[in-house]
Amino acid sequence: MVKIDDIWFTVEEINAETYAISEYGHWEKVHSFLLLGDKRAVLIDTGLGIDNIRRITKQLTSLPITVLTTHVHWDHIGGHEQFDDIYVHRDEVDWLVHGIPKLSIDQIRKDVGRDITLPTPHTFDPINYKPFQGQPSGVLEDGDIIDIGNRKLTVLHTPGHSPGHIALLDSKYGYLFTGDLLYDQAPIYAFFPTTSPEDLVHSLERIAQLTSVTKIFGSHHTVGLDPAILLEIKKAVITLRENNLVQFGTGIHRFKGFSIQF
Repeated sequence: MVKIDDIWFTVEEINAETYAISEYGHWEKVHSFLLLGDKRAVLIDTGLGIDNIRRITKQLTSLPITVLTTHVHWDHIGGHEQFDDIYVHRDEVDWLVHGIPKLSIDQIRKDVGRDITLPTPHTFDPINYKPFQGQPSGVLEDGDIIDIGNRKLTVLHTPGHSPGHIALLDSKYGYLFTGDLLYDQAPIYAFFPTTSPEDLVHSLERIAQLTSVTKIFGSHHTVGLDPAILLEIKKAVITLRENNLVQFGTGIHRFKGFSIQF
């Protein structure tokens, strides 16, 4: 059992080849996930960028690391600059290169700097915080298989929260990493100008059809949701559509184990 004491990051061993790296000192309660294979490792997202996540990954593995980006929002790409091998879905390459559209830097700085409950490093200054921008090493498409040696990840394009959002299915363990498509405790957001309520519901419907899932790992709040929540998603999709709620401005819709805001 790996034990790492760190002032900013919390490391949870999911199994001997899978780790959650969490930032509980920030109101977003962001998780990144490190997956180890025989040949290389995958880091799903790089967190807020308040502190250096590379400090943690170095303690967990000496394997070369490929970063797979669930989506290009500032709280998921904060540590991208610490890695050389970065992949993003084709629909958000432009976001990674030129910045997140329709979101001001003032709003980002306000959000990254508020409601912090743990000490931050002297290098962190919310007034001058800038989200990562740069060229990815490559692009991801729906159905791509990422083979890291005795472990394969399938890319599922799951737009809605953002146009190039992806989920990742780990065939070895049945783990489904859902990014911001599904998590608990706070609403799943689909009310921004760059979101799509209809796409989000379609993406939820898609993952609800998966039959090999043993555990669900969203990028915020609880680490590890029971796959029984997929049955609740099926019910929720029917309710939302039958009541004509899948559109901007209909508010927060609460279901068993999760909620959605349009």
